[in-house]
Amino acid sequence: MSNNLVVPTAAEFIAQGKQPEVLFWVGCSGSFDDRAKKITKAFVKLLNKAGVEFAVLGAEESCSGDPAKRAGNEFLFQMQAMMNIEVLNGYEIKKIVTACPHCFNTLKNEYPELGGNYEVIHHTSFLKDLISNGRLTIEGGKFKGKKITYHDPCYLGRANDIYEAPRELIEKLDAALVEMKRSRRNGLCCGAGGAQMFKDAEPGDKEINIERTEEAVDTGADIIAAGCPFCNTMMTDGVKAAEKEGKVEVMDIAELIASANDL
Repeated sequence: MSNNLVVPTAAEFIAQGKQPEVLFWVGCSGSFDDRAKKITKAFVKLLNKAGVEFAVLGAEESCSGDPAKRAGNEFLFQMQAMMNIEVLNGYEIKKIVTACPHCFNTLKNEYPELGGNYEVIHHTSFLKDLISNGRLTIEGGKFKGKKITYHDPCYLGRANDIYEAPRELIEKLDAALVEMKRSRRNGLCCGAGGAQMFKDAEPGDKEINIERTEEAVDTGADIIAAGCPFCNTMMTDGVKAAEKEGKVEVMDIAELIASANDL
C-alpha cells in the first residue's frame, strides 16, 4: 500500500517475538476490489493514527468461506475455514477486527465449531472503542450541515444486533443522521448477501439495490453511509441507476472518519 501506510504482517510480528494488539482481517473485497481497497486504506490510516499495533495475514489470508457456505457448498466452506484457522492458531491470534460484516459473522459465529475461537470485532465497534478510550478523535467540521443516512448491513444488524456503534460515529461527525423508513431491525437488504453478489439477478420487477437506494435518496441525504464493502458496491450501483452521481455519495464509516481527520 502507498502513502506511507504501515501494514506489518503477523509473520513480521512473530519474527520480532511480539504479538499484535489485533489482527486486521482484510477480506477478499477489501483486498481485491478497487473501491473496497479505499475502505481498507482509510481504516489502516485510522489504526496508524490511533497507534494500534495491528498485523495482517497478507498472502496467508484466504477467503473466510462465507460465499461458499451461503451458496450451499459446506465442504468448500469447511476447507477454507480450516486453512484459515490453522494459520490464525499458528500465530496464536486472539483478537480480530474486520471491515466486512460477512467475514465478521463467519469468523465470530461459524469458526468456533471448527476450532477457531477469537474475539471478533467489526471495524465500526472498534473505532467507537478507540474514540471512547481517547486514542482517536474525530474532527467533525467537514461534515457540518451534511445529511447522512446509514444503511444497516444484514450481517451486522439483524445477524449480530450491531446497530448503534455506526450511528454514534456518524453523530460525532456533527452531521445530521437521517433514517430511512426501513432501518435497524427492519432494514432492507442491499441485495448482495447470501452469495447473491456473485450471481445474476432473478426475474422480478426491480433490483433490490435500486429499491434500497431509492429509500436512501428519499431521505434527502447527501451521503449514504455503509459499513460493508458489498453494501457499498450495491448502493453505488443504485446511485448510478438513480442518476444521482455527483449529488449523493456512498462512503464507508471508516472513510467518513478518515476524511473528517484529513487523513
